[in-house]
Amino acid sequence: MTALDLSSPVAVVGTGTMGQGIAQVALVAGHPVRLYDTVPGRAQEASAAIGARLDRLVEKDRLTAADRDAARTRLLPAESLTDLADCALVVEAVLERLDVKQDLFRELEGIVGEDCLLATNTSSLSVTAIGGALGNPGRLVGLHFFNPAPLLPLVEVVSGHATDVTMATRAYETARAWGKTPVACADTPGFIVNRIARPFYAEAFAVYEAQGADPATIDAILRESGGFKMGAFELTDLIGQDVNESVTHSVWQSFFQDVRFTPSLAQRRLVESGRLGRKTGQGWYDYREDAEPAEPHTAERAQPPAYVVAEGDLGPAAELLALIREAGIAVREEDEDHGTRLVLPGGGQLALADGQTSVEFRDVVYFDLALDYRRATRVALSASQDTTSQTLTEAIGLFQMLGKDVSIIGDVPGMIVARTVARIVDLAHDAVAKGVATEEDIDTAMRLGVNYPLGPFEWSRRLGRNWAYALLDDLHLRDPSGRYAPSLALYRHAYASDKREGSTS
Repeated sequence: MTALDLSSPVAVVGTGTMGQGIAQVALVAGHPVRLYDTVPGRAQEASAAIGARLDRLVEKDRLTAADRDAARTRLLPAESLTDLADCALVVEAVLERLDVKQDLFRELEGIVGEDCLLATNTSSLSVTAIGGALGNPGRLVGLHFFNPAPLLPLVEVVSGHATDVTMATRAYETARAWGKTPVACADTPGFIVNRIARPFYAEAFAVYEAQGADPATIDAILRESGGFKMGAFELTDLIGQDVNESVTHSVWQSFFQDVRFTPSLAQRRLVESGRLGRKTGQGWYDYREDAEPAEPHTAERAQPPAYVVAEGDLGPAAELLALIREAGIAVREEDEDHGTRLVLPGGGQLALADGQTSVEFRDVVYFDLALDYRRATRVALSASQDTTSQTLTEAIGLFQMLGKDVSIIGDVPGMIVARTVARIVDLAHDAVAKGVATEEDIDTAMRLGVNYPLGPFEWSRRLGRNWAYALLDDLHLRDPSGRYAPSLALYRHAYASDKREGSTS
């Protein structure tokens, strides 16, 4: 099954931001496009708005004047649904209510031809449930574009329980012909991106709720150590706290209140207070004109240690040893079968976040995971009340000597980046095991849909097959609610690796 022929008319029902964006994508690709909205005059207004955006593309040399003029002639507002009778594809981008979408598709089914592909742009509702209202649910597919649709390349092509394979393939190939990057996905709550991205927000909020760190510090660590483009607090302020919480709540409810997707009480209070982010002037941050910008916690300058003793290779943080030597600090190496730590001159230890807490050990400082320790500009450290001031000072001075800003957070197991990445990796393995999508499509979706620096499986390969499982297993021991219990898929992944390496543990 190939993509729709460019001569085939495409219709978009719903002329909000997303509807206009999808219409523009189909229009620029070369299709005749029809716009329909139940509110009189809205389709004409949307057509004018799309025309203005085409003008801006010409001004930026992204579209020729001739192509713009041709596109304008192909764009037609529709006065009624019956004007869509000859369309080969109808995409709805209407209110996120199941009954509204079902009613629309019931009506469309009696108007369009039997071979017309019907598509929903829903981000939170079940494609299967929407299609359940149709006499022929096999021709309904999810085409989940990301906002703004003309700019963002990802499209999740979602097959409902009754979706015909040929229809899903046609939708997939059409999205690709439009210049998008499609990924195939089963009809699961949140699809790929909104399912697997939940820990990025949830773990940041959990650290905040545990008083481990303030929003500005958590965001800085996620950006400057984790390599994420934005932190969770600033990103949800941009999205809108009400919108982000609604998606989280929908996924949680759809998974029968699975504890792994539990919404944040702190975010709920923010929404209840009307502080929805940038659009209201206040969210996690204050965006009013006279507001002081929030700054992350950054430790004062400290004296670096003269040397460190490396026990083991530090695992995912092995690159630190070269950086320490380059900074002029001596590294003494000792072979340890299970050692992954640095011993400081005062006798204290520095260890990579592993899901345990500093208070459990004598004089230990944990440091957080980094995407790239050489390029990271900030490193987080955590310590307990039992950590000596000398050990903490030496740890701060060490990372400062490497050119890093240092943020001290509370004694939070798994810290910030490490626990976030581990949970994302776990949900990704679980999704593959349950047939949601392939590893390749999940990595593509998370890089393009939410701009992650690495896909979950890219992280997993870089960090080692057992890393995420071991960290989550330790976290689960300290929080037995089930939130951090590793999935069976992740267990199998880690255990199979151990057996191949000859381990009997």
